[in-house]
Amino acid sequence: MSRFQRVRSFIIGILLLIYALFLLLLPKDSYGTMTAIIALVLLFYGARQLIYYLRMARHMVGGKIILYEAIIILDLGLFTYSLYDDKSLTILIFLLIIYAFTGFVDVLRALEEKKNGSHHWVRKLLTGSAMVIFAIALVILTLVMKNTLILKYGFCLSVAYVGIRRIISAFKKTAIVYIQ
Repeated sequence: MSRFQRVRSFIIGILLLIYALFLLLLPKDSYGTMTAIIALVLLFYGARQLIYYLRMARHMVGGKIILYEAIIILDLGLFTYSLYDDKSLTILIFLLIIYAFTGFVDVLRALEEKKNGSHHWVRKLLTGSAMVIFAIALVILTLVMKNTLILKYGFCLSVAYVGIRRIISAFKKTAIVYIQ
């Protein structure tokens, strides 16, 4: 990781922690604000992937995957923005589904790494399993206790966790030796 990438990862981690704190301080029914911010992030990332495809990835092997990913992320951002007027829990449940899906993909990647003989598959397996269990536990707790704040706090906790992981990865030593 270059210095710029380390600084960028650190700044993004700090911004994610500030965002999690901001969400905690918002009133109880502030799902519209969360929806708008998440939709803007998805739209920005989708547009960035599309620009990357137009500039470079269309000339690469497998570049169409970047195009498909950009289109799917843009659609996901537009769908999330269409939920802006819906002041219910739809957006939080939608985000928890995405969070659980990400955990499931991490579990599948860990199993693939194990099959390929990598030694780092255990951490990915544990992280992915924890993400899936956390999302399912939040939904079950919300349904049992009938309190929607549990989803909001769980979402803030997951955003803070991602921010802390970004900060830690910014300070982690790179395993690759660079030739300068």
